[in-house]
Amino acid sequence: MSVSIGSSKRDHEVEVDLFGETFRIRREGTDGDMAKAVERFRELDGKVAAFGLGGIDLFLSAVGRDYYLRDAKRFRDAAKITPILDGTGLKGAVEADVVRFMREDLGLDLAGKRVLSTSALDRAGMTEAFYDAGCKVTAGDLLYALGIDIMIHDRATLHRVIRTIAPIAVQLPITWLYDAEADHTTEVKGATKHAHLYHDNDIIAGDYKWVRKWMPEDMSGKWVISNTTTAEDVEFLRSRGVELLITSTPRLEGRSFGTNVIEATMVALDGASGRLSGERYLELMRSVGFKPDVQWLQRGA
Repeated sequence: MSVSIGSSKRDHEVEVDLFGETFRIRREGTDGDMAKAVERFRELDGKVAAFGLGGIDLFLSAVGRDYYLRDAKRFRDAAKITPILDGTGLKGAVEADVVRFMREDLGLDLAGKRVLSTSALDRAGMTEAFYDAGCKVTAGDLLYALGIDIMIHDRATLHRVIRTIAPIAVQLPITWLYDAEADHTTEVKGATKHAHLYHDNDIIAGDYKWVRKWMPEDMSGKWVISNTTTAEDVEFLRSRGVELLITSTPRLEGRSFGTNVIEATMVALDGASGRLSGERYLELMRSVGFKPDVQWLQRGA
């Protein structure tokens, strides 16, 4: 069961068979109402196998440290029995493995590709993997999260910025960092303002709400690496000319769920009482056939 402070317009529910057992996977949005989200955790505590937390992280993990968000404490305290997973444990291993998947399984040459990582702090595993693959990475953390129009290109500089800014950023109200309504509309406001970021890069990677935030009309030939996307989002990207869409989590009945949903599902599958190791997540994902969803958008539906 995933409870998200994001829009209820993106709610979705599926049933999947994993190792002969039926798993009911559901996502509920509270439209920015954090008190309502807390209440849902309390209502369902002990009644579901695992919770996913969407729209906010319990903590961010990067450059060897965990940074706990102040506003997330209310969610950590809401459930006493059922574990709450925010997707962070899954991101590090699974999203880094997406880059390996692109190279080895899809045969894509990534060396020299220009990558816009909308938030390297939020997608640390994937960002580091792009660096390791020989990509030229631009990190947009300061712009997308804090509204500071400064881009970071150097890996060492990025690490210094994260160590400096992260302890401060996690103390800010979540409403400063996350627009609850931004994750359901395909309307793009002020696209021309930062269009050069998209034009100057080959790959746009990160949370979908930020990937889409200033997306220009013409995205011909661009690759998008993201997570939660609905059928409507896919058609929106196709209409903008995006060539390739890869989501780090599989598409179930037309929708790719967020990492928090899949992490909670893996914890439930394992019968665990909390977060697993990155290696265990990868092992479970592979054993049930969960792999990145790949769509070449300009080759037909």
